[in-house]
Amino acid sequence: MARSSSVHAQTAKGGIPVGERSDEAAKMPFEDARPEGANAALVLDDGSIYWGRGAGAFGVAIGEVCFNTAMTGYQEALSDPSFAGQIITFTFPHIGNVGANREDDETQKPAARGCILRADITDPASWRAGMHFDAWLKEHDLVAISGVDTRKLTRRIRDGGAPNGVIIHLPPEDADGDIDLAALRTMAQNWPSLEGADLAKEVTCEAPYAWEEGVWALDRGFARPPAARHHVVAVDFGAKRNILRCLASAGCRVTVVPAETTAEDILALAPDGVFLSNGPGDPAATGTYAEPMIQGILKSGLPLFGICLGHQMLARALGATTRKMHLGHRGANHPVQDLLTGKVEITSQNHGFVVDDASLPEGVTQTHISLFDRSCEGIALDGKPVFSVQYHPEASPGPQDSHYLFARFVALMDKK
Repeated sequence: MARSSSVHAQTAKGGIPVGERSDEAAKMPFEDARPEGANAALVLDDGSIYWGRGAGAFGVAIGEVCFNTAMTGYQEALSDPSFAGQIITFTFPHIGNVGANREDDETQKPAARGCILRADITDPASWRAGMHFDAWLKEHDLVAISGVDTRKLTRRIRDGGAPNGVIIHLPPEDADGDIDLAALRTMAQNWPSLEGADLAKEVTCEAPYAWEEGVWALDRGFARPPAARHHVVAVDFGAKRNILRCLASAGCRVTVVPAETTAEDILALAPDGVFLSNGPGDPAATGTYAEPMIQGILKSGLPLFGICLGHQMLARALGATTRKMHLGHRGANHPVQDLLTGKVEITSQNHGFVVDDASLPEGVTQTHISLFDRSCEGIALDGKPVFSVQYHPEASPGPQDSHYLFARFVALMDKK
């Protein structure tokens, strides 16, 4: 199970900046007058203010503000460990319309810091709903704000890059209290960048465990996976549950191990292949311990498959470099082209760092590119059973165009 993360919202009791309006706040350049009934605000590190109505937990949430363009899967997105340290702006306005349920959580304890919505949370209208989305946010101590002009905020992120921000949601007894905007701006400015942050340690599992659940189907829920043909060790840098389900459903017996597991310990489990999961943070920071492990697996000759953070750290282990993106890719509608076949697939993505394709060494082939910005979306090691992709082939949320990659991984183990 995942470790309890230190990446979470502060409670209302723990120092919400409420009090007299300071002179410094009066000088903030982007402030609009507080609308009547506004009991929440988003303050960015440049001083811009977005007033709104609070949802979810009461308190303060600090993080990097990004946007997600998916039209479905808000619960899966918020519970994706790759969103650790981030506040998600949903560009789709109708959030809450399918409610929430236990089956769609991608981890036990979400590591995202909160979310920003255009409209108030919609009442659920789905037979699968087990609870109201607002109740789900409260249960996971996630702070949210609605009533924000998310198109304006998305343009701000698109043009200026992902800023740091703070959401404050006042409890009912303080709903009309003053908010110290200057203090919130200072909090946003002082919050450390995700660049250089090793967040995989915050979301990885504490100890190895076996995964035995297959993918979900409409007529039967989560399937019992078929008899396993191969043993796969999945290194958990912040793995989503549906990745593990896809591996199991492809005929793999899956053993999940913590992020800092060494190559020697992995090889001692006698796997037929090794999987490198998605995860949050800077691959250069996590790579200080992950790259030596990956290099050890490469020397063994075992089939190796990585996605997202796993893809980035595989590239680094092979000698390439990574960098932080201007705004990242987050959504379920990103077109990617397979350069080997010419085929275009629509993919689910969630990453703020990218492999610098110009740094790929000889013997490493770029296999996929983004049709949005031509960035690197996949690599393969020439002549070896080693490949990775930047996007999320397991979806959840998102299209299933890329499920074939799990079969490709199994085929490499069959051949080996």
